[in-house]
Amino acid sequence: MTTPRAAGEPAVPIPIAAPRGSSTVLRIMLGAQLRRLREGRAITLEEAGHSIRASHSKISRMELGRVSFRVRDVADLLTLYGVTDDDERRPLLSLVERANQTGWWHNYNDVLPNWFETYVGLEESASGIRNYEVQFVPGLLQSEDYARAVILLGFPAASEEELERRVRLRMARQRVLRGPEPPHLWAVLDEAVLRRPLGGAEVMRGQIDHILAALELPNVTVQIVPFSVGGHAAAGGPFSILRFAQPDLPDIVYLEQLTSAVYLEKRDEVERYIEVMERLCIEAEPASRTPEILRRIRDEI
Repeated sequence: MTTPRAAGEPAVPIPIAAPRGSSTVLRIMLGAQLRRLREGRAITLEEAGHSIRASHSKISRMELGRVSFRVRDVADLLTLYGVTDDDERRPLLSLVERANQTGWWHNYNDVLPNWFETYVGLEESASGIRNYEVQFVPGLLQSEDYARAVILLGFPAASEEELERRVRLRMARQRVLRGPEPPHLWAVLDEAVLRRPLGGAEVMRGQIDHILAALELPNVTVQIVPFSVGGHAAAGGPFSILRFAQPDLPDIVYLEQLTSAVYLEKRDEVERYIEVMERLCIEAEPASRTPEILRRIRDEI
């Protein structure tokens, strides 16, 4: 609900209640609302930054939900944007505290890089997660032994304690699939993912059994792109698409690199990846055949 405004003034979207999920999503929602208010008043990033004694780049990061918020800063911005009615300001200011709350994953800050922390928060709040993988089983579907083997590839010098911390983090992420209102995970795997015996044959057979068990969940779908397809639409590499139930949040494409990640939110870029994902799902074997294919590959390992 919003209080009626004079013609030409920007409408103020009021959050009625906190959405399901993480502070990451709350920050993105609050940032998006602040951006709409600023643009509705034709105020530049530089002008907004000056009002809170900050740079234009900080305003940009705030509007993207990439930094925490201070109540004073948000209050000053709302005043600048012409939002002076207490009934309109109160819900937005109360959102600041919720947006700054830390999630469970902050307990793993010692092994969780900042660029991946954002993804874990988004994953926690997504209503749908679509993955395409060419080398590894997606983290949400990895068994403990397989996860350990994958992590050792990236961190060969890790101590036993660090290794186990990273494995525990990955296993903790998987709770989202069995929690209340779980996301629908739809993973498309290149056959090479299943043929590459990371950790050895026994570990890989256990990993395939782990996927078979996950397929019993109503919110998990897996398709396999066989070698026989040859070249296909996603030749560029693995990616994830996250979708949210909140109408204010656009789909986000996640591209992981060796020491960083890229988050794509522009509509034309996201739509391109959605189009590629749809083509992949057509080229892949039907999901109904996945258990049969998994068992056959397991027996051949």
